[in-house]
Amino acid sequence: MSAQVWDLARLNYEPMREADLADVFALEQSVYPYPWSMANFVDSLKSQYQAWVLRERDGGLLGYFLLMIAVDEAHLLNVAVSAEKQGQGLGRFLLNQAVACARGLGMESVLLEVRPSNTRALEIYERYGFKQIGRRRGYYPAADQQREDAIVMRFTL
Repeated sequence: MSAQVWDLARLNYEPMREADLADVFALEQSVYPYPWSMANFVDSLKSQYQAWVLRERDGGLLGYFLLMIAVDEAHLLNVAVSAEKQGQGLGRFLLNQAVACARGLGMESVLLEVRPSNTRALEIYERYGFKQIGRRRGYYPAADQQREDAIVMRFTL
């Protein structure tokens, strides 16, 4: 399968709204083994986190991200691209937008956590320039009532 070349000017990139949550939640459930709950998304919007969606012109949801601002650091809480559209540059676009958002708000860095088992995301973040700065033991739920560590990464703006 050849990667689609996206004309990003023809996509809709806009703030996430309550009306987006059903689509966002469905995408979340389709790409993550331990997805956020609907309440996580609702709370993030109520808390006025930076939350953005990327849609095709026909309205199909391609991806989203949520960014929490804390003093001088932005925390990338969640970013996802539709499984069928992964590997086509949309994740990089969303990461660029999250970093631009943080920079525009005067942040000094962007922080995130990622599962060690999520090697694809790790590679993307490392190629982007995020550096591993620590590990949170037992941070994520895992199979058989186990827990998985989180690798903590930072990108300096």
